[in-house]
Amino acid sequence: MAEKKATTKKAAAPAKKSAAKKVEVVVNAESVGFRAGDVYQALATAEKALTIAEIAKAAKISEQETLLGMGWLFKEGKIKDEDNKIVLA
Repeated sequence: MAEKKATTKKAAAPAKKSAAKKVEVVVNAESVGFRAGDVYQALATAEKALTIAEIAKAAKISEQETLLGMGWLFKEGKIKDEDNKIVLA
């Protein structure tokens, strides 16, 4: 006769909550200039229009830093918007 094994269900481990990372954005001409360079290089490498999130991911910077760099580049006429995406001018 086959023995039945009792099965016990283990409670699922509680999901770990990751602490939200706060990015401190330094706002000065040098820092903003470097972020503009990061944005420009990401767009030049992609050779196509990108969303803000795509630029941030490609440049490995936060979306806030991406916006700072974009402001610099818009002011200089280096980028333009195309269907809610950003492309080199």
